[in-house]
Formats: sequence, structure tokens, C-alpha cells
Amino acid sequence: MIREMAKDKAGAEKRCNEAYEKAQKLQPVLNDVITFVDPADQLAHLPEDGLMRGVPIALKDNVNTKGIRTTAGSRILSNYVPIYNATIVDKLNAAGAVTIAKASMDELAMGGTNLTCFTGPAHNPWDPRRMTGGSSGGSAALVASNVVPMAIGSDTGDSIRKPAAYNGIVGVKPTYGRISRYGIIPYASSLDHVGYFTRSIEDACISLQVLAGRDERDMTSSDRPVPDYSKLLNSDLHGRKIAIMGNVVESIANKHTVGVFNDLMDKMKAKGAQVDVYHFDDALMKAILPTYFIIANCEATSNHSNLDGIRFGVREDGADMKEIMTNSRTKGFGPLIRRRFVIGSYGLFEENQERLFRKAQKVRRLIVNALHDCLKEYDCVIAPASGDIAPLIDESKDQDQLSDTYMVAENYMAIANFSGYPSMTVPMGFEDGCPLGVNLTCRAWDEETMFDLGKAIEEITGYYDLHAEVK
Repeated sequence: MIREMAKDKAGAEKRCNEAYEKAQKLQPVLNDVITFVDPADQLAHLPEDGLMRGVPIALKDNVNTKGIRTTAGSRILSNYVPIYNATIVDKLNAAGAVTIAKASMDELAMGGTNLTCFTGPAHNPWDPRRMTGGSSGGSAALVASNVVPMAIGSDTGDSIRKPAAYNGIVGVKPTYGRISRYGIIPYASSLDHVGYFTRSIEDACISLQVLAGRDERDMTSSDRPVPDYSKLLNSDLHGRKIAIMGNVVESIANKHTVGVFNDLMDKMKAKGAQVDVYHFDDALMKAILPTYFIIANCEATSNHSNLDGIRFGVREDGADMKEIMTNSRTKGFGPLIRRRFVIGSYGLFEENQERLFRKAQKVRRLIVNALHDCLKEYDCVIAPASGDIAPLIDESKDQDQLSDTYMVAENYMAIANFSGYPSMTVPMGFEDGCPLGVNLTCRAWDEETMFDLGKAIEEITGYYDLHAEVK
């Protein structure tokens, strides 16, 4: 899709204007955009060539855009207009991409529902009664509703890969350091990854080629060469060794999801892959979520201490500076964010750091070591990206947050953020007209294998350019 669009230079203006208009038309139903970006000026300054020349895209609204409001889904930043671009924005512009929207997201990227944005919840294109997943849900919805072929997201725990599952599209979190994070409003610095959504593996390859590379303004970015991933694609499964995450599959209560997944595994075996069930230590799997919760909230509390209503952002009145900051943060943040900052602050108290934050870091290392040991033998680990289709927005189910289904099956993908390894979700089936996804995680810097396996799954399922027709 992206390659064909970029070749069609004459159709760039029509294509981008149609995407812009379609996004506006669907907004009353999906509410997946925070700020619309008129493509006119960008179209007037397109490069002569580029891998994404004239391709309409969307950016998650934690990506800084010079002169264009960037809110990170939070009321406290609802008036923030950056004076510089994130590195990936400059890269996309140089490749000829045309931004038509800043997409909805969970507030400050803290959440997995896309229900906490200050502009209200985003809705799933396959069934607008259902959530998109978060925190990159707006970007996912814009791709899944066929508005744009690619949209930027960020992933700290599973914030690209879970929405990709709920929306029936490809969601890629590459290796930590593969894409620069300069100019991205952070959540948790040791876990944050820039990634993206597409509707095909080939488009995922092209997108990473555009986005990846060393950036001197981001000391965590890598100077490793960036391959032409699309030219390297090879879907042959002979000789591939795949490890099913047995702990995850066994924790899923929905038998339909397990059946769809098992059917896919049987078809991968028939295509020549060696597929084995691999069990991680149960205690480590159950430790993923609490470990993530401590590390992410502590790092977020530190990262967002500058959102005080003084230096930038929405300022509330107060008798003195302390009262201004208290009022600005109290009114500027939603209840979920305030709770997370309390937890993060508690974990960072000097007397608590060793028994909470440092301990969580040590447990993280044990989890990463276990994944590393598995991937010494196998090309990837694989499991359903979620046990169910996207939940209903108004559904008030009391989920047991200590159950294996919640702690393991719904939150295990943070293991790829702990390790920094590349991880991707692709569609694998449907239930009640809504998509189900499968997630695979590979060795560090081995996006090539990840894309090869994803291409094989795409060919088996036939889910290429999958999108919803929103009514």
C-alpha cells in the first residue's frame, strides 16, 4: 500500500485530502483524533522522492510537532504548542509523509484502554461500543478504519501491541534504541519505545526503514545499520523454531481464542516450522505486572515533575507558587494519573527505594534472563496478544486482578519492554465480528526474523489490508 502510494505522485493531493476529510467524517463516531492537521502546507512542500511521498499518516499526540498542539491526552497540556519537532517527525517529513491528525491516547500514555484522554474515549472501528485499547488507541483506530495506512504509537507495556490486537492490524514495537525517542513526551524512560501501526507486514518493513537510525539527540538510540527489511522478507517457515508461551495460553479462559491460536500453530507446523510449548517459571510470569507497575510509575513520577503549571501547560490560579502548582496538577490530571503519581512518589521515597524500586529492577533482570534463555534455542516466543476481543466501553465487569488471566494473559507483553526485544502483534482471527491478535517477540535487533514470521502468518490467515467499514 505505502509503496504504491509513494509511486503515485499525481494522486498525493487527492489521497491526503480524502484521508483528512474521512478522519473528520468519522470523528463523531470514533472520537480518535485530538487535533486535525490540514495537509495543504505539507503538500506544497513535498520532496521529489521518498519512501512515503504523499502518504497520509497520523501521529500519537505525545509526539512533539512544531507549531501544532501536542497534548499527550492530558488537560494540563491542552494548550501546549511545541517549538520543535520530534526526530521521527523530521524523518517522516523527509520521506514525504503527510500528517493529517494527532491521535487520541490515554492520558500521558498511562493506560491500556484509551478511555482516559481528556477529550473522551476513543471507539473501536469494528464495533464503536468497544474500546480501542491503549494507550495508542487513536492511532490504531485511524489505521483500522482505513483513514491512513500507517500511524505512530508508543509502547511502554503493550500500548501498541494490545490496540493492534483489538483493531485487527499490525502493531510493531522494535528493539529499544532502534527508533529515536527525542521529542516524544515520556512515560517511563527505561521502558518507552516508539513504534507504529500498519495493515500489512510489507508496510511495517517500509515504516521501520524510514523511522530507524541513530540520533545524536537521543543517547539511547543505536548506530546499527538499518536494513531494507521489505527486500529481505522471506516467509518460508522451514527450519524456524517457535516457542509457544504455555503459561499465557493456559491462563486464557476464552476457549475460542485458544482454538484460533492453536489452529494457527497447526498451520505453521504444516508449513515447516518446529512449534513447541515452552513454560516459563510461574512466579516470574506473575511478577511481570507488579514489577512493571512499580518501575513505570516511579519513572513516570520523575519524568512528569515538570508538569507544574509554572513552566508550561495549563496554569490554575493560586495565592502563591505552591498553591498554583497544587491546583494546576490537581485539576490538570485525571484521577488515574494522580493515583499513579502517588504510587510512584511512594516508591521513590528514600526509605522505600531499596525494598520497592530497586527490588523491582532486580526482578526485571530475572524475567529478562528467562526470556533470553528461551530465545537462545528458539527464533521467537508467541502467544495470543489478548484473551478476548476488545471489551465494551460501558462494560462494568469486576475482573479479578489477581487471577492468572489478568496478571499473565493480559499483561505478559511487558516482557518485551523489560528486555527491549522487538515484538509485534498481527491479526489471527475473529469472534463476534471483532478481531483477535497474536503476538511474537524475537531476539534483540532481529526485526528481520520477526517480519519474516509475521509475513508467514499474514499469508496463512489472509489478513492483508484488513480494515473495518465504519457505519
